[in-house]
Amino acid sequence: MASQTINGKAFEYSLLIEFYERLNKNTSVSITKNEPYKTAKSFFESFNESEQDTFRITASASINFLLDIEPKLSNGINEDDILVLELVSDQAGQTGDVRDVLMIRSLQKWEIGISAKNNHRAVKHSRLSNKIDFGEKWLGVSCSDEYFNEINPVFDMLSELRAENKSTKWTSIQDMHQVVYIPILNAFRKELLRLDKNNPNVVAENLVQYLIGNQDFYKVIKGNKKVEIQAYNLHGSLNLPFEKVKPKAKIPKLKLPSRLIEIVYQKNSTTTLLVSLNEGWQISFRIHNASSRVEPSLKFDINLVSAPHTLFTNHIFINSED
Repeated sequence: MASQTINGKAFEYSLLIEFYERLNKNTSVSITKNEPYKTAKSFFESFNESEQDTFRITASASINFLLDIEPKLSNGINEDDILVLELVSDQAGQTGDVRDVLMIRSLQKWEIGISAKNNHRAVKHSRLSNKIDFGEKWLGVSCSDEYFNEINPVFDMLSELRAENKSTKWTSIQDMHQVVYIPILNAFRKELLRLDKNNPNVVAENLVQYLIGNQDFYKVIKGNKKVEIQAYNLHGSLNLPFEKVKPKAKIPKLKLPSRLIEIVYQKNSTTTLLVSLNEGWQISFRIHNASSRVEPSLKFDINLVSAPHTLFTNHIFINSED
């Protein structure tokens, strides 16, 4: 995990620097040298020169493409229209904003963001417990009493085990999947379907927004000798023209789902639910215990399994010198 974080931050820094070097010749640009910037810079500088070059070549390839589809990046109204480049603190992710790199023109009241990844999936790590109303927190609609009545016995049992001995391990619970995971997942599944039925057109849409963020963004995924750019254009704020300068490619708006289709267990799994929604969205929820010691809460790893075919994706292959 640590190396992934370091790689990710170094890649964010290389995007920022490449944007600056590319744009400062023809428009006013500034970099916000905040804490996230200093951290990312130190991570970037911890790599040797050829690794730094790889980061920068990858960043540069994605920037060529972004400049073509985002004319506002290179075009200011006048000298006071400064393009501000900024790295975002990790705290923002908790409020539903997944962007790491921001490009802001306050004079044009415009900004776009990039989620920079060294690997694929947008992941949330959300907790479940009998004190957490996941419906309220994720979807804006409260969970029912039935849901809490169903999960309380399991979490009460876990609380008691912990009260008896703080160092009790999960491994000491016999048939843990049958006793803990499955009852909680079944209750979660029923509740999600119930909430969707009682709040038509709300739950499916809010679930995806909770997962991939409440802001439009580009996801730039650094791979081996290639970079992938995905455009999450949910609200239509990406790909705008600047005066008469039009983008060189059209990015469709991404359709949010309006209903849940089904929730099933992943094949041969007692820990993972697959949630299928209309418009081509599918999300997996894998439940696990966050620490080795028993505690009255569980964690989800949430992954986007598939997105609509309208998700704009571009692959750029890179010939870096070996």
